Amino acid sequence: MASNLANNYKNTTPAQPLDRKTLNKMVWRSLFLQMSFNFERMQAAGWLYGILPGLEKIHTDKEDLALSMQHNLDFFNTHPFLVTFVMGIVLSLEQQKADVTTIRAVRVAAMGPLGGIGDAIFWLTLVPIAAGIGANLSLEGNILGPILFLVLFNAVQFGVRYGLMYWSYDLGSKAIEALTKNAKEFTHAASLLGIFVVGALISNMGGTTIALTIPNGDSPIVLQTVLDSIFPKLIPLGLTMLMYWLIAKKNFTVIKCILLLLALGIIGAIPFIGLFA
Repeated sequence: MASNLANNYKNTTPAQPLDRKTLNKMVWRSLFLQMSFNFERMQAAGWLYGILPGLEKIHTDKEDLALSMQHNLDFFNTHPFLVTFVMGIVLSLEQQKADVTTIRAVRVAAMGPLGGIGDAIFWLTLVPIAAGIGANLSLEGNILGPILFLVLFNAVQFGVRYGLMYWSYDLGSKAIEALTKNAKEFTHAASLLGIFVVGALISNMGGTTIALTIPNGDSPIVLQTVLDSIFPKLIPLGLTMLMYWLIAKKNFTVIKCILLLLALGIIGAIPFIGLFA
């Protein structure tokens, strides 16, 4: 009997479907997924906080609610911008009063593939595009630069959060198959798009130049002009590839790369060195 209680709810009658107001409330709560991040259960506390309004409506029996809260505090770790996909699936199963073992298994299966997909969509594609547009305006002295970046980024991420919540909740566990069917191809395509975007940003916005000039009578040789005639934007490309090599091969963090670039910029701009313009 005790084992049965540990794996099944007392009230197994399916609950009423959750209304859009409750789903919307959980979408906003998903923003706090990592508010209590720890190395034992990762995002578990934030996950439970996010879906709690739905669980309270589904489980009117206090013991069932306690059991649901307990197993939803298991280890959890997924992409923070795609978490509503997992929320919708789990809430659909909770509404149908599926056994706890099934809900746990589906939760793990749903959260796993989202890391690569989320990174490809947001960090490799959306952020470079939005930041490139915003930075270009900022370089022109337009205050709309950072504002446009925030608007573009948040419009997409909130659209994804709301869309995934509704879609996965309506489909239930079938949503896992629908999302992961072509996940590998989708991630690869998004990653390639991100690489193209980064390449375009280097070409359009890479501003580092060499200030060295070689004396040559009345026609001094400007080294940057020679480099541009051979390979335009070679210096920005070289710095980008250096950062990639340091991160991939030397385990450099992003902070270390920023500090290194800052140091190179300061040293290169010293008058008696005059390396960078």
